[in-house]
Amino acid sequence: MSAKRHIDRMNIVVTGHVDHGKSTLVGRMLADTSSLPKGKLDALKKRCEKNGRVFEYSMLLDALEDEQKQGITIDSARIFFKSKTREYIIIDAPGHVEFLRNMLSGASRAVAAILVIDAIEGVAENSKRHGLLLSLLGVSQALVAINKLDLFNYEEAVFRAIKNEYEQYLATINVKPLAFIPVSAREGKNIVTSASETPWYNGKTVLQTLDGFRNLPSNENLFFAMPLQDVYRFSDDNDNRRVYVGTIVSGTIRKGDLVRFLPSNKETHIDNIEVWNAPDKESAKANEASGFTLKEEIYVKSGEVMIKADENVSVVVSSKIRANLIWLGQRSFVFNRNYLLKLGSAKVGAKLIKIEKVLGDELNANGSYTELKRNECGSVVLSLSRPIALSTFYDNAVLGRFAIVDGYDTGGGGIVLESVKEDDRDETRDGFEEELFAILRKHFPHRFTDFDFISNIRRNNENSN
Repeated sequence: MSAKRHIDRMNIVVTGHVDHGKSTLVGRMLADTSSLPKGKLDALKKRCEKNGRVFEYSMLLDALEDEQKQGITIDSARIFFKSKTREYIIIDAPGHVEFLRNMLSGASRAVAAILVIDAIEGVAENSKRHGLLLSLLGVSQALVAINKLDLFNYEEAVFRAIKNEYEQYLATINVKPLAFIPVSAREGKNIVTSASETPWYNGKTVLQTLDGFRNLPSNENLFFAMPLQDVYRFSDDNDNRRVYVGTIVSGTIRKGDLVRFLPSNKETHIDNIEVWNAPDKESAKANEASGFTLKEEIYVKSGEVMIKADENVSVVVSSKIRANLIWLGQRSFVFNRNYLLKLGSAKVGAKLIKIEKVLGDELNANGSYTELKRNECGSVVLSLSRPIALSTFYDNAVLGRFAIVDGYDTGGGGIVLESVKEDDRDETRDGFEEELFAILRKHFPHRFTDFDFISNIRRNNENSN
């Protein structure tokens, strides 16, 4: 029996302002790529004819949703359409708030996007909002489909005017779509096949452009990283093992590898890869929940990140970050309030110390922002109560994505853009603190490596001042 062929799948989001034709474009993709259940299209057209309704390709999405509600399993309801090279899974985005919530979900992360703009209405406010949301959430591959050009007899001037306006706006937020495509979703022009009605356009169709997008590289090919979830201690039958457990987010690890925990910076070797009721393993890889015993016993806590000591990794230890944040909380995100930041397995106190930019408030030239309101997005600087190990979102999506908890509610989430160096006073310290640290180094050399301990002393010193 031949091995099963690997099928490449890509998560995409199709978004656009209300009535700009997003659902019609998706319906066309379903029909023109033969991704529908057999007979579905003809049955729906006959039903419309019988009821005296005009058939619209957007109805295909409603029909599939109705069948899902009836408990009927339909593959194309999950894998919406396919080309000759891959299958596509669409993350539904009926509005910008739902879009935010879906994109913050770890279960479905889009790597590419289609932004739909109505040639009649042009660039709406939500068109601008969706463009920035893609940037905020790290979706770097996007195409813009300028729709309903059939209503303008496919005039190039109409397409160019909208393209230029939207392109100029996107440039201000550092978003550069890989293509602008003139389409008519209703008529199926430049969606799957090229349209003779646009001889002035010599670019690719929507499907051809999607097929040219790069999928996310396998996490197995990235550097090894595992947020430490817990440490289990066994005591039965003289079993004194400590098992260090977590889910590997990237890379691979083998028995005998030298590993380092961050931020404590403690090193040891992998002794064994523990497996419950199964033969021992020689290696473990990304997305596997794993347990390890270590040759040299060390004290580390949940929230640290285990990496290979001899591997070039894009993990830093920082207590201040610049991030793109989306706020969904009932209360506004404000200064001088204590929040909880969750990143990987780390949970740490966080405060907002700067708002650099707020979406939709481009007129605020001096940048004197005081808060992020519900459903607002912005670029911010956060101060953490202690240093944690993290990556930028672009180096490692798991170690670069975080959530913010306000009280008992998840208030929002975002992606890490970079770590920020502490200010000069933090780096040089005053004479009292330097003298105190010198004493600690001398009398408590092992304890001094504990970042929590150092952070507590710094905070106590600051509070006393």
